[in-house]
Amino acid sequence: MDDMLKEFVVEALDLATNVEEHLLSLERRPDDTNALNALFRSFHTIKGGAGFMNLPAIVSACHLTENLFDGLRTGKVPVTPTAIEAGLQASGFVADQLGQLANGAAPESLPAMPATLEELLRQAIEGAPAAVAAAAVAAPATATADAGTTAGVPPAPDMTSAPGLDWEALYRAVVPAALAEAAPAVPAAAPGVPPAALSAATPSAMPAARNAGDDSARPVVAPVKEDSIRIDAVKLDALLEVAGESVQAANQAAVLLEKLTQFKFEGQAAALMATLQETLARASRYSTELQRATLSTRMQPVGRLFQKFPRLVRELARDLGKDVDLVIEGAETEVDRVVVDSLYDPLVHMLRNSLDHGIETADERASSDKPAKATILLKAWQEGSSVMIEVSDDGKGMDPARLRNKAIAKGLITDHMAQSPEEALQLIFLPGFSTKEVASSVSGRGVGMDVVKTAVEKHRGAIRTESVLGKGTTFTIRLPIELSIVPTMLVRTAGAALAMPMAVVERVVELPETFDAVGGAPVMRDQGRPLAVRSLAGVLGYEDCREKVGIVVAAPQPYILAVEAVDGTADLVIKPLTAMAVPGINGTARSAEGELVLVISLAYLLDGCRSTELANRLAA
Repeated sequence: MDDMLKEFVVEALDLATNVEEHLLSLERRPDDTNALNALFRSFHTIKGGAGFMNLPAIVSACHLTENLFDGLRTGKVPVTPTAIEAGLQASGFVADQLGQLANGAAPESLPAMPATLEELLRQAIEGAPAAVAAAAVAAPATATADAGTTAGVPPAPDMTSAPGLDWEALYRAVVPAALAEAAPAVPAAAPGVPPAALSAATPSAMPAARNAGDDSARPVVAPVKEDSIRIDAVKLDALLEVAGESVQAANQAAVLLEKLTQFKFEGQAAALMATLQETLARASRYSTELQRATLSTRMQPVGRLFQKFPRLVRELARDLGKDVDLVIEGAETEVDRVVVDSLYDPLVHMLRNSLDHGIETADERASSDKPAKATILLKAWQEGSSVMIEVSDDGKGMDPARLRNKAIAKGLITDHMAQSPEEALQLIFLPGFSTKEVASSVSGRGVGMDVVKTAVEKHRGAIRTESVLGKGTTFTIRLPIELSIVPTMLVRTAGAALAMPMAVVERVVELPETFDAVGGAPVMRDQGRPLAVRSLAGVLGYEDCREKVGIVVAAPQPYILAVEAVDGTADLVIKPLTAMAVPGINGTARSAEGELVLVISLAYLLDGCRSTELANRLAA
């Protein structure tokens, strides 16, 4: 098994494992939209990888299951026991196929999707009651038996067709084919009575036959997971968080010690203080080394990820009848491995969308005086404490007005939202948004770009879109190079302590008493350019206060964020909010003095702190 197929199998098995949990949760709570979205994404992601790996049975099962969940999501199909059973059977079939691959089966040897499973899914999509689909629901045993026969494993004997058991047939049914061929014939026994020597002789005979040098015996293929160790990303995050916390604890102790040195110590107390300073310095040095060593084990070049895509682009372009050249730049750029692993699915979705939506056919490109061969650029580079990843194409681009009208027609936004072209381009990240009238096996279900945004923001990143009609589209992802420690600027407003990522801080300016106004909104000139001034207290819903300091935010549309005071900079360990959702805030941290600090979301800052404003307009 090649490395790419191995990675797909391991990742897809993880997704398939979670499907059953989400299905059972949906059965208990039919209105659980989070479970529906998670199920939809899982099958969509598995289908994309299976199509790339040329696994048609998995693609077919996932595509039909997506149709089922599309009906559940839109309300056309009720959440019935038949629908849940169909989802469970489909996930079981997919998991079975993945399991066969994990145990060394060749992709071309996998069985096709059973007709019974297809019928069950179609009955569920049509909203048939449980009684109508009862025959199809009973299919798992048949499907499993068919799959086993196709894979070369003899079917189990019929236990009720004769008064006794056919022990040789039973033995061959439960022992892998490679071992069965290597072992001698199973001794005969009286009908219905297991021979006394059978249970002892059979196991010992198999290793002997294998060691006898039988060249005709096929070697047993070890399962995929035995040659590597997969560590849950949560555990890696915990390890790095501990290292970060140790650095922060050492910094906090240093602040406290500095305050203690303001007092006068004499005699033994002075000697103890000197020893304490030396010990703290050593502890601080070791904690920093621990953090650096932990980080180094997780830093990997994005080229490890990028090398998976040329084949995907080539094969998908061929299927779509398009001629496309994928150009890769900056493959040596290093980033946290957790970020690298999490980027695979988003980049697959983005490349598939560029190929299907963005790149024109050869005839369309010829009529637009474009080269027959289109170009997609996949580029990475480091910018301060962030890694930037760009996916751009020279296709037909996107029309902001069409995007906005489509979102209004689907009921995703109201008439007074997304007025600017920049805001309209961001609509493609809304769940359920798609400009295609008919879904295909490539795109059109309104789930792909939602997956992208969710994955990026999960790792405290942000994604922006730029597009020019007739010229092409560019997606730019900004992610922190390190996940454990985030360089921040500490600010204070309305009595609250907050931190904002240094990645977007351009500089700090002093604010005047009064501002110019454009359209009723305050504006200040900075280096000759007029920038909008936004109150941090205002956008977060705090009480009004005297904000005397401005921070120039390096967003796609730069602006000035007004705060009460700037308290300096610090490297903080960010802990995500889990029990609540606060617009604009994505985590908390502790300052060196031990004070609780709210961390402002990078995506929120890059979006111009507009989320709360939109919510207020909707509420009005």
